[in-house]
Amino acid sequence: MADYDLAIIGGGLNGASLARDAAGRGLRVILLEQGDLGGAASSASPRLVHGDLSVLERRRFARVRRQLNERETWLAIAPHLVRPMRFAIPSHVDERPPWLLRSALWFYDRLGPRSRLPASETINITHHPVGNALKRPFGLAFEYSDCLVDDSRLVVLNALDAAERGADIRTGARCVRADRGNVWRLAMIDRGHRQIVTARALANASGAWTGLVAETILRQPVPQTSAVQISQIVVPRFFDADSVYVFQNSDKRLIFASPYERDFALIGSVSRAFTGDPAIVAMTAAEVSYLCDAANRYFRENLHPADVVRTISGVNLVPGRGGRGVSRDGSVGFDHRRGKAPLITMFGGDVTTSRLRAERAASQLTPHYPMSPRWTAKTALPGGDFDWERFDDQVEAARARWRFLGETQAQRLVAAYGTRIADVLGEATSREQLGQAFGPELTEAEVRYLMTREWARFPDDILWRRTKLGLTMPPADREALAAFMGQGAKAERIGEGKVVRPG
Repeated sequence: MADYDLAIIGGGLNGASLARDAAGRGLRVILLEQGDLGGAASSASPRLVHGDLSVLERRRFARVRRQLNERETWLAIAPHLVRPMRFAIPSHVDERPPWLLRSALWFYDRLGPRSRLPASETINITHHPVGNALKRPFGLAFEYSDCLVDDSRLVVLNALDAAERGADIRTGARCVRADRGNVWRLAMIDRGHRQIVTARALANASGAWTGLVAETILRQPVPQTSAVQISQIVVPRFFDADSVYVFQNSDKRLIFASPYERDFALIGSVSRAFTGDPAIVAMTAAEVSYLCDAANRYFRENLHPADVVRTISGVNLVPGRGGRGVSRDGSVGFDHRRGKAPLITMFGGDVTTSRLRAERAASQLTPHYPMSPRWTAKTALPGGDFDWERFDDQVEAARARWRFLGETQAQRLVAAYGTRIADVLGEATSREQLGQAFGPELTEAEVRYLMTREWARFPDDILWRRTKLGLTMPPADREALAAFMGQGAKAERIGEGKVVRPG
C-alpha cells in the first residue's frame, strides 16, 4: 500500500489549493516545497480578486462570469484576506470613450451573481474624494466594485487548512527523483535528510519550474508553455482615497494603483516574455519608468523611479508557445495509462480562479479513488468564519479583549488571522506578555506562532510573506529577528528533530 494517495510538488497557490481540496475529500496528501510556501509568483500577483475588465473587453463573457462567481466565493470563505474595494477609472479623452466604459460596467454588474457589493456608478471627481489626488483636467470617473487579496497569506492558509485535514506539508523538502509505476516512488531531500515515499498519484504544481521538474525529475513529456514575467512597484502612498485607481494607459493596458499595507501603494502590472532562471527575476529600469509614467498621466504628484521602495516580480506560465499575456484560468492536465499511476500537471492562472483550478484537478482523481464531493466553495479558510461585512466588528472585539492593541495593530492582526487571533495573542493582558518586540508591531508571540504553525523558517518568510512588515522594520530589529529565529530553529532541531507541523 502506498504511503499517500496524492503527492504534490510545489507549494505555491496551485499546490496549496490542491492539497486543501484533496485532503478535505479524504485523500492522504503530502506536499513538497523546496523553499517557502508561496515563495515565488504566488506572492507577486497584482493581488486582485476580480472579473477583469480586460477580459470583458475581449468578450469572454463566460470567463468573466466564472471569475465574478469566484469573487463572491472568496468573500464568503476568506473575509479576513479578501477586502471589498471601490475601483475608479478616470475618463481620459485619448482613451476609451465614456459611453463605452459606462456600458461595459453596466454589463459587468449583471454578469456576476446578485451581490451585496455596490453597483457601478458615474462620479464627478471634481467634488469627490477620489479626485483629490488627480490632475484637474479629469472631471469624470466610473466606479465599480471588486476586491483585493493578501496573496501570500492565501497560500499559507490553504496549506494550514490542508494540514488540519491531515495533509503532510513539508517546506524545505526537495523532490530529486520520481519513478512512475503503478504507484509513484519519490526520493526527496527533507531538511538535509534523504527519504523515500510512495504515492498513488502525483501532481506537478511547481509553477515556473513545471517544465524542468517534468523533464529532470519525473522524466515525463514537457508541457508546451511560455514563461511570462509579471511585475509591480511599491511606492509611498500618494493618495488618501481608500480606492483602487485604474488607469487607461496610452497603449490600451489597464494599470492599477491600490492601497498597500496602509502607508504604501502598489502600482502594476507590466508583463513580458521571460527566459532564464525563474529564481532570479527582476524588473528592468524601463519597466519601472513605464509604471511611473503611467501613473503620472493621471496623478498630481509625479512619481520617479527613485521613489520606488520595492519591486515585486514573479514568473507565471502560459499554455502554448509564444503566447502573450497570462491565461487567467491556467492549465490542468491529467495523464493516466494502464499500469501507470496518475499524473496531474497544473500551472498558471490567476488568484481569482485558483480554487476552481484545484477543484478541477482533484476531481480528475474521482474515477480512481473513493472521495467526498466538492466542498471548498462552502467552507471558510482558517479564521474566516465570519461575514465580510462584520470585519470592523472583529477589529472592535479584538481591541475589547486585548486592550493594549491600537487600531492599526488590531486591523493588521484580524486581516491576517481573522477569528484565530487568539491563537497568536493567547491570554496576554499587556504587550510585554507577548515577549520580545521586533519593531513597533511584530512580537515574539506572533513569531513563535508563525514558526510553529505556519512553517516560517527564515526572517524573509515573516517579513515579506506572512506579513509585509519588512517595508517598515528598522535594520536593528531585522537583525534581532534573525537571531531569535536562528535560536528557535536550533532548539526545535534539538528537541524534536523536525519542524512542528499543524494538525
